[in-house]
Amino acid sequence: MKNPWLKKNPFLSMWLSGANTVASHARSQASAEASRQSKRVVAQGIDEAMKFWTSAWQTPVAPRKRRKR
Repeated sequence: MKNPWLKKNPFLSMWLSGANTVASHARSQASAEASRQSKRVVAQGIDEAMKFWTSAWQTPVAPRKRRKR
């Protein structure tokens, strides 16, 4: 006797295909956002390192005096 649970179900197949499509879209969106954030953090780190190492060459800027009214 054949096992009825092993029989193909077209509705379940369509539902799982849709679920896989949604999951892959969500996974790609999360991966893209993680990539954007990591690039932003690296760029900020490079900027801060450049400011740190090049600030020794620059003369300090005197703060502007406020005018009295």
